[in-house]
Amino acid sequence: MPVSPVRLNHTVLFVTDLDRAESFYTQVFGMDVAAREPRANASFLRLPRSGNHHDLGLFGVGADAPPKVGGAVGLYHLAWQLDTIEELAEARRTLTEAGAYTGQSSHGATKSIYGADPDGNEFELSGCSPDSIGANTRKPRPSRLLSSTPSLHGGPACPPPAASL
Repeated sequence: MPVSPVRLNHTVLFVTDLDRAESFYTQVFGMDVAAREPRANASFLRLPRSGNHHDLGLFGVGADAPPKVGGAVGLYHLAWQLDTIEELAEARRTLTEAGAYTGQSSHGATKSIYGADPDGNEFELSGCSPDSIGANTRKPRPSRLLSSTPSLHGGPACPPPAASL
């Protein structure tokens, strides 16, 4: 019988500088520090509207850690949902001010903006909306899977558009 999780509960990232990464996620995403584990050089953060103990774990591995290699096997990006197009537009402004904005795209029923944290870990913020976020400016990493099957990269489930009157 297959395993049937309800949802993704949290993600854990290795970061070079724990304090820098914690500051980024608390300032840019408004996350709260739920717990710290100094023996593991780790911090656990919760999104403001989350019911989880933590949504993101950060483990500091030091500046000597090898850099993330784009296009290599492993995590491509994290994706978080926003409720409104206004939140998405505000997130774009916040990411731009933080120097973390990397682009935007439309997946049809969803619109997304993209960014990267100080270690280059990529993330997506998406929401359901009419086509008002603007044109695609994102240049995704080359991937045979993503380019040949764009429907696999869709974002949150959105209701179909209302029928015209």
